[in-house]
Amino acid sequence: MRRTTPVRSVTCALAAVLGAAGLLALPPAAGAATSAVAVQYHTGSTGSDQAEPWLKVRNTGDTAVSLSAVKVRYYFKADSAGASYRFACSWAVRGCADVTGTFGTLAHPTANADRYLEIGFTSGAGTLAAGADSGDLQLRFHRSDWQPLNQSDDYSFGAGQTSYANWSRVTAQLGGATVWGTAPEGNDPGGPTDPGDPGNPGDPGGPGAGTALFDDFAYTAYNDPKISAHGWSVRSNAGGPGIPGATWAPQNVTFSSSGGNSVMNLETSTAGSGANTEQTEVLTKSLKFRNGTYAARVRFSDAPRSGPDGDHLVQTFFTINDLKAPMADDYSEYDFEYLPNGGWGESSNILYTTSWETYNPDPWQAVNQHTEGRRSYDGWHDLVLTLDDSTIRYYVDGQLFGTHDAQYLPERPMSINFNQWLIDFGGQSSTSPRVYDEKIDYVLHVKDQVLTPAQVAAKVSAYRAAGTTFEDTVPGA
Repeated sequence: MRRTTPVRSVTCALAAVLGAAGLLALPPAAGAATSAVAVQYHTGSTGSDQAEPWLKVRNTGDTAVSLSAVKVRYYFKADSAGASYRFACSWAVRGCADVTGTFGTLAHPTANADRYLEIGFTSGAGTLAAGADSGDLQLRFHRSDWQPLNQSDDYSFGAGQTSYANWSRVTAQLGGATVWGTAPEGNDPGGPTDPGDPGNPGDPGGPGAGTALFDDFAYTAYNDPKISAHGWSVRSNAGGPGIPGATWAPQNVTFSSSGGNSVMNLETSTAGSGANTEQTEVLTKSLKFRNGTYAARVRFSDAPRSGPDGDHLVQTFFTINDLKAPMADDYSEYDFEYLPNGGWGESSNILYTTSWETYNPDPWQAVNQHTEGRRSYDGWHDLVLTLDDSTIRYYVDGQLFGTHDAQYLPERPMSINFNQWLIDFGGQSSTSPRVYDEKIDYVLHVKDQVLTPAQVAAKVSAYRAAGTTFEDTVPGA
């Protein structure tokens, strides 16, 4: 969040938390550790024109479960290597509009499974009380060309399942952890997975597939003319967020090689006053990114590269557009913000993900939703944000970190940004110079396609295997 005023008190610190990550959340309920679900199945069809896995999700724990945190996988064998499939919801007690279905390809195909159908839920599906179930999910899928399909060799298919019963040949994940069922051997949904169905609209493809921005940050210096030609701006203009009097120093954006890949480094430095504080930011010049998938590999740092530690630092990857007026309802912002030394009322390291509806800078008022992780995130992390017409999802290292509601979805296109800046000096009175680094390996945006973290990794690997360091086929807004 771009702030123009410093945090000056505990009250202001709390306001700034609202500005970066909404109201502070209470700790998880004591019973959360016993949350669990089971899946019941019966087949609605044994024919050859389409498969009809009818499912119920049951809460077997002792605390309420949000259905938006549940993913169910039904495994099957494709009828041919090039076959593609389409999903449909015929009827659901919770409403078909709140049920999603996407196809994926297994990393380790078996004799009776090389694909899966993953069922998810939007926030509109609500919650399951302890002991309750979702009611009928009458689902179906068919080949895109409507050719016959063979269910008899499908891992999850049960021809004799003509009434609902617990079925361990489908799996369920809750908050990213597998809590029900057994996947085909070597394909635990909690582990790495391969890209999706080649015929699915969500197929990540490789270079040139779909409408995408990819940048490997293969530049020589902050003033490399290719940076501007590729649509980036290295910030030098004054203004917030950060310490009053601080400057944005483009020369502190540097490039190097790490592990065979090019890496962009954002350096932020200070010696304890605004006049000697230098912050860094790199952002796209165009506001042209909206729904789809955003991803970056970012290295957060808990300690400075040199000098004394303790400043309240913010290391980020985010999307944003301009606030046209206080509380304007077409404002949008989606943040990954890591505070290695705390700040905004937090005493230790914390990672925020925040989805914004709007705000008023003065007096401070914010409308947003957030999720936070209170632990160290020192080191490299794969960050993924997905936006579709119903849900906002944040992933960290392949695991679902936060799911936010449809009311926070963007109304207008946005820019893509990375910055590193100081909230304040964190009570650090030293005037010794200190230097902090945030590193970025790559950035990816795929327009209007929701990719899994595994699909993101596969697409990035495909770019690199092809020797592609930059691509931008996203049209201007």
